[in-house]
Parts: sequence; C-alpha cells; structure tokens
Amino acid sequence: MATGKPALLETRTAIVWDDVNMYIGFWVEEPYPNAKLTDRDSLIFKENDIEVFIDGGDCYYEFELNALNTVYEVFFIWRDAYKRGSRFDKPEFDLIDRAAYTFGGNFDRTEDHFWKGTHPHGIRWAFLDWDMPGLETAVHVRGRLNDSTEPSEGWSAMLVFPWQSLKDLANGRSLPPTDGDVWNLFLGRFQKVDIGTEQVQAAWCLSPHGVYDTHMPDKFTPVTFKR
Repeated sequence: MATGKPALLETRTAIVWDDVNMYIGFWVEEPYPNAKLTDRDSLIFKENDIEVFIDGGDCYYEFELNALNTVYEVFFIWRDAYKRGSRFDKPEFDLIDRAAYTFGGNFDRTEDHFWKGTHPHGIRWAFLDWDMPGLETAVHVRGRLNDSTEPSEGWSAMLVFPWQSLKDLANGRSLPPTDGDVWNLFLGRFQKVDIGTEQVQAAWCLSPHGVYDTHMPDKFTPVTFKR
C-alpha cells in the first residue's frame, strides 16, 4: 500500500453488480489462517483481514472482515460537510445520540498534527455504531483455521452491498450506477508477517497510497461500472 511493490502472498478481488447489489469477492492466500475476534465491530484491524472503503465525497465508509466472518464497520463524515440542513442532518447521524467520535486519520497524534491529522480535509466524525442495512458476508476457509500444525491454502470471502444502502455515499450518482459511472473504492488486505523475532503488519491494495494510511479517499482506486 505504501510502495506499490509486489505483495508476499497472493490476494485477488473481483467486483460484479446488478440493479440491486454490488458484490465483491476476495481470495486470500494464507498458509496459516488465523482469526480470534468474534464480536461484531471488534477492532478487526488488529488481526489479519480484508478491507473495503467506499468514497462518498463528503463522507466515506469502512468495512473490515476476518476469517471468522466477523464484521467491523464505520461511517465517516468530514467535519466541514456536517452542517445543519445538510444531507447528514438526520437522526441516523446525530452526534450525541449516536456517540460519534472525532477522527483525524491514522497519523493524528503527531506533534504537528495532533488535532486535525495530516489530511487536507481535516478531521471527520466517525460513527462506529453504524450498520449497513442488508449487508451480507460469507467466508470459506480452504484448510484449517487457527491451526499451525499443517499449512492451508487460504480463505475466500463474498460481500454483498445493497445499492439502496449506499444512498449517503452516492454523492449525486445514480443508484444503481449508470453505464460509465465511477466510484472510488479501496480494496485491500492486512497481514501480520513474522520476520525473525519481530512481527510487522503488511498492507496490500490495488492502488498504492504512498504512505501506510487507508484513510485517504483521494488515493482509492477509481472503479468504472460497465454493463
């Protein structure tokens, strides 16, 4: 994700769609599939996972999934877009009732960027309790999960995102998309890799970001929908 160099393990993804849903599939080569978190909205990024981000202009959506089919979701709204009377001024995004957090990005705690982070857009509101209506997920492990006694092939995942649940992310675009519409998506994978006695987390995605930071919608991959 940071350098654009080849990944250590094979990761494949594909997108298909119809008038009702967008379907995203992943194949994750992983010799020893590992996942422990089972509670919805656990911090899945602490484990090996796949991730999908959808850019909505004034907002964006984060989705994560581990090999146990545990889901983590967050809906982000850029603070400068959150105004009275805007499309976000509704109970679904009430800052108090929904206990929203402020988020400056992955590097918001450096001395020079303590409050606003490094992104030119500034900080964003994060709704950790937001769940996409109609979301469906499925996982299949080819081998053994949480078993290091013998190698496995890896695991696959199928994700179903209903178009009608993406209204706040459409940003004026048609739902379902019309022929030629472009959406910016992040399709990636995070994998803990043991190097000697140390463990690092590798990040692989379709389009390099130049830095180790997923929260950069301007770096997401442009995906053109064709019939």
